[in-house]
Amino acid sequence: MPELPEVETVRRGLEPFLAGARIEAVSLYRENLRFPFPQGFAAALENRRIETLTRRAKYLLFTLSDGAVWMTHLGMTGAYIIKDHPLDEPSRRNAGDTSGRHVHFSASLSHPLHGALTLSYADPRRFGFMGLYPPGTANPFLDPLGPEPLGNALNPAMLASAFKNRKGPVKTLLLDQTLVAGLGNIYVCEALHRAGILPARSGASLVDPDGAPRPELLALVPAIRNVLEEALAAGGSTLRDFRNSDGTPGYFQHSFAVYGREGSPCPKPGCGGTVVRLAQAGRSSFYCTSCQH
Repeated sequence: MPELPEVETVRRGLEPFLAGARIEAVSLYRENLRFPFPQGFAAALENRRIETLTRRAKYLLFTLSDGAVWMTHLGMTGAYIIKDHPLDEPSRRNAGDTSGRHVHFSASLSHPLHGALTLSYADPRRFGFMGLYPPGTANPFLDPLGPEPLGNALNPAMLASAFKNRKGPVKTLLLDQTLVAGLGNIYVCEALHRAGILPARSGASLVDPDGAPRPELLALVPAIRNVLEEALAAGGSTLRDFRNSDGTPGYFQHSFAVYGREGSPCPKPGCGGTVVRLAQAGRSSFYCTSCQH
């Protein structure tokens, strides 16, 4: 499933074509994705302008001219496709599903710079979904989320407060979206390796009795930020179906230190350990037997 860097990469690719565009017409080719489309969804989008395209955790947020927020989660195989626009490098154009078999949504747009565009959403497995939230309404997906991992709200003191007296594994705690928004399995494995922390170690063990963060926790925050920033610079990671908005793959998977590298030597200089796999809460955790404690 796309994690924060992949969703942010898609957002950055789409934003120049969608921000400021007017939605002329919307077509839905089925009644539902993971969940049903909101009642009156197509009509509510039509004749609105997309003011901004932002991201919160793993969600894309299209803020419309009437103040409503059109929200999308890409699921495992969801992809937005911009057609009818000649990119500078045609080989990098995301033609998407040319047969239309897995296209479930399309919108005709008018952009002040790019003219007429067609935005389509394809999703073979249909694990993605869309929602529409008028101004001031509750959002059950966004409202419970914790701070963004690339913002200042994520800091050692915040994590120490969240982890104190928590006996659960630090890996599981970091995947709790109410504690930190947007972190996923891949980048948590990589960040824990950089910080030298075992995925199975309890959250409470990273906090002193007086509530102060221990050195490993102090190292974890920059490790999280650095691994996410490096993944963003690489355009995300291509696992299974992920592609950037222009159809190209992400490349951060070539920099994985532990994820998916079971049985390989630890890449930290002088470590000498071996990467092993551990099953945690239905997910695979990868860590080094030597340098993570």
